[in-house]
This record gives sequence, structure tokens and C-alpha cells, in this order.
Amino acid sequence: MPAEELAATPSLDVLGIIFGGLGGLALFLYGMHKMSDGLQAVAGDSMKALLSKLTTNRFMAAVTGAIVTAVLQSSSITTVLVVGFVSAGLMTLAQTVGIIMGANVGTTITAQMLAFNITDYAWLMIAIGFASWGFAKRDMMRNMGTLLMGFGMLFIGMGQMGDATGPLRTHPPFIELMSQMDNVLLAMLVGAIFTALVQSSSATIGIVIVLATQGHITLTAGIALAIGAKIGTCVTAVLAGIGKAAQARQVGIVHVLFNVLGALIWLPFIDQLGAMATAVSPLHPDLEGVERLAAETPRQVANAITIFAAINLCVMIWFTRPVAWLARKIVPERVTPEPERIKPKYLEPVFLRTPALAIEQLRLELIHLGELVDRMLVEAPDAVVSGDHADLDHIVKLDDDVDIIHAEILKYIATLSREELTTHETRQLETEIDIANNLEALGDLIETNLVAQGRRRLEHKIEFVAGERQSIRPLYDQVVQSLRDVLKALETSDADLAREIIDRKELTAELATSARGESASEMRPGDSKSVIQFRIEADIVNQVTRLFYHVRRIAKAIAKEQETR
Repeated sequence: MPAEELAATPSLDVLGIIFGGLGGLALFLYGMHKMSDGLQAVAGDSMKALLSKLTTNRFMAAVTGAIVTAVLQSSSITTVLVVGFVSAGLMTLAQTVGIIMGANVGTTITAQMLAFNITDYAWLMIAIGFASWGFAKRDMMRNMGTLLMGFGMLFIGMGQMGDATGPLRTHPPFIELMSQMDNVLLAMLVGAIFTALVQSSSATIGIVIVLATQGHITLTAGIALAIGAKIGTCVTAVLAGIGKAAQARQVGIVHVLFNVLGALIWLPFIDQLGAMATAVSPLHPDLEGVERLAAETPRQVANAITIFAAINLCVMIWFTRPVAWLARKIVPERVTPEPERIKPKYLEPVFLRTPALAIEQLRLELIHLGELVDRMLVEAPDAVVSGDHADLDHIVKLDDDVDIIHAEILKYIATLSREELTTHETRQLETEIDIANNLEALGDLIETNLVAQGRRRLEHKIEFVAGERQSIRPLYDQVVQSLRDVLKALETSDADLAREIIDRKELTAELATSARGESASEMRPGDSKSVIQFRIEADIVNQVTRLFYHVRRIAKAIAKEQETR
């Protein structure tokens, strides 16, 4: 076997090749990771805006998928993000198809970058990047420094892999082994398996380009390995859908269908694809043999995989609905019982790799938490002034849900805080902790203090007549509206609306005074039940006023965070 011959050859420094290759691969992957971190930090707010504009227009969805993937440097992460959106009900399956198709074009940007032979400038990029990262005061410049250092390390890693494998260029057993990669099906299988293991098609294509740079593989083998990498990257999306609703698993199937169908379409036309790539790539007729192969193949592989993804997109973009239909047939939706324990909608672990997106998901989860509190606030009045013990117990159960989501938010923030965050991102997390704690305090006030007054009413067998029940209604409606407005301000980052809520302090105080006055006027001297009822009403007014002040604190946190942007 060629591999056995390779290991048995005394003239070849096998350990040096293995250690040098692995070290170069590690540096390459770390550089890619740091470059991605820098890109995400620089473009974090832009990505957030792109991802928030969910559109039914298939062409805009494809553009969005391509841009986001170019920044994230991974179509797998983009697809997992989409799985999260579908799980949360923010996006339909049909909307995801265009994004996933665009993501497969976006990831070819990495191949294009890697095909540039700029290793000679890599150390300069690292030096400039380190200076910017270490001495700049602005987050933007520091992030640009991280991006530049990562870019430089990526090419240093590629260069190291190339140097380590250089001796293999003239080694007959290795040449024979690589010649087997001209078997298109075998090369696709190798590319798919390796990508499934490392969970990064960019890493696989990077290695393919290193092999091409050394003249180890032909154009046909390079294209087949790269297409195989496109298939292997689907594994991450499929794994992300495990345990989720059918719609989320269908997203992974869409990713698989696009890449597998695309590979099958091109399977008989690999040579034609290579010819197209050659036609748009620079040639070096002055070179011969391995030297010419090494000079021409890297750019040809990058162009071929870009042409492959672009033509697949142009063809399949017209079939988004049939693709979605097929995904539903493969993974049919089944009616499943609602889980007994409430779960967060947006806090997927994959977002933690991208702090800008993780903070955005936290904001969405805070809105989810606020909606739970809003439900408590809406249902509490009837339960407190006219409900029975079962109604009050229901309010307590709603607060249990609030406590669960609050705990999950804090746990997610604790995990995210261990990542490398910018100063602005750290401030955003502090704001989100403040908002989460105030929302949880609202739930506790309703569950503890207002429910206590409801139980006190039942204990003393007090019945509120219609007029008495309306005495605190204006105050209560004001608090409900303020909570809804503050959630809207949180959703839209509307500092003006937040400040308007802050200014409702005097109006709330006036409504509270009016409610107390109406309750006092209805108290009948000498009637013990009337006195108890007055005390219950007065305490309800106090608790509702306290509710407003927690809403006001949330508004202050939103306004302050927007002012410091």
C-alpha cells in the first residue's frame, strides 16, 4: 500500500512532515478563528441588522446569506443561526432556502482569499495587527488589529503546511496516493469526511489549496475535494436540528439537498467546470510540470468552487418552494405535546462563538421574558380582585416560568462573559443583566405582593363591586402600557420612547393618588370589612406603583445604553 511505503521510506522525515503539517494546520485554523472574530466584531451591528430583516424575497435572502457567511467564515454557522430562527418561529422554512443557497456562495470568499499567495507579507500583517490591537484605544481599531493578525497567521500556517509537505512533491508513494484523488467520487468522499470531522469547509479548502500550491494535486482532484467539503459541511446543520422541532430539522435537510443535488448535477461535468475555471484564471505557460501546476491550480480551484456555488444558486433559486416541499416530505411535521417546562427561545450555544449575535439573541430573549411578565400583568387584576385560589395559583405558575427564563438568561450571560468582548459589548451585557433583573422583579412583585392581597381578600370573604374594581384601573392600564412600550423600545433600540416612559413618573403618581382617594371615599366608618377592603386596595395601589418604577428602571437602562453607543 502507498501509505505503508511512505512510512517505511528511510529517506523521508515522516515525523518532521507530520509535526510540521499539524503545527501549520493548527496555526492556519487559529488564524482563521481570529480573523473571523475580528470580522464579526467589526461588522457585528451590520450583521445584526441584516439578520433582523427577514424577507420573503428569495433574491434578497440569498444576498443576506452570502454576506453574513462571508463575515462568519462558515456556512455551517449561518445555517445553525437559521435553525435557531426557525425554532423560535421568526422565520418560515421557505424563507430559509434562499439564505442557505446564498451562504454556499458566501463561503467561497474564503477560498478566493486563500488562493492569493501573500505569505511574504504575512509577518508584516501580524506586526501591524498587533500594534493596532495592543495600542489602539478605540474598539474598532483593536478589532481591525485582531482581524489583521488572524489574516497573517492564516497565511503563515498555510506556508508552514506547504514547507512541511514540500518533500512529498517528488516522493513516488505520495504521488501515487494523490493520483487516486483524480477519482472524482473518492475525492468527494474524502473531502466530505474530513470536513464533517473538522466542521469547517473553509479549513478543508484551505488544505486543498496548500496541496495545490505544492503541486501535489491536479485541478480535477482539487475541485472534487472542494465539492466534497461542501457536502461535509452539512453535518453541522443536521446536528443542530437534532432534538428540535420538525421545521428546524427541515432547515438542515435544505442545506443537504442544495449541496448534494449541486454535487450530483456537476458530477459528469467536473472537466467542464475545470475548463471554465481555467478560462478565467491566470496562466503560466513559461513554467512546466509540477511548477506550473503549483502556480496555476490554487486560483483555478478557488474560481471553480465559486463558479460551482454561483451557478447552483442561479439555477436553484427558482426552485425554493419545491426544495422546501421536499424537505417537508423528508422530515414531516408531527404534532407533539407542549413541553411541561418552559425553555428559552433564542439562547442557542452556537451564538456564543459570535458575541455580537449572542447579545442580539439575549435581547430577543429579554423581550420573550417581558412578554411572560406582560401576561402576568394582564391576568393578575381579575385574579386578585375577583378570582379564586386556582386563579391565583395560575399567576404563581406564570411567575415560575419567568424565573426559569430569567435564570437561563443569566446563565447564558455568564458563559458569554468569558468570551473576548469589546468595551461596548461588555456595557451591553451589563444593561441586559439590569433589564433581566428588573423584569424578574416585576414578576416577583405580582406573584408575591399582589397575589397576597388576592388571598387576603378570599380569607376575609370580600367582594369588590364593579365600581370599586375600576378605581385602580387607570393606574393599572398605565403600567401595562408602559411595560409594552418599554419592550418596544428594547426591540427597536428607541431611546426617545424610553425617555418618554421615564417622564411618566408624575402621571403615574397622580393616578396613584387618585386611586387612593377613590378608595378612601368608598370606605364606610364602623364597617370592618370596608376598612379591610380599603387596606387591600391601598396596598394594591402601592404595589402597582412599585411595578411602574421597575418598568421605569428598564427604560433608564435602555436610554443610557443608547446614549453611550
